[in-house]
Amino acid sequence: MPATTPRRWRSGTEPATARSDLKLRYLLSLTFTPLFALATAAFAVWAANAPETGAPSRGTLVGFAVACGLLTLFATVDLVVVLRRRRTEL
Repeated sequence: MPATTPRRWRSGTEPATARSDLKLRYLLSLTFTPLFALATAAFAVWAANAPETGAPSRGTLVGFAVACGLLTLFATVDLVVVLRRRRTEL
């Protein structure tokens, strides 16, 4: 029977002392906020100009526009949080 090392128990302080990579989050938020905003505008314009019986239905395009709008909102909120944390921590 092979010898195994004993399992190390968590101390319970990991979430309190864990740190995220603020530079990476800043870069991703800075990249994807305008990208999602452009995608939102593009899907909204496409949905407005789509025919009633088009291949992607108008409802599908509106759904994509709403989804991209929510992703824009999340990326913007994350960008604000990262900027605030970088200002206070660095």
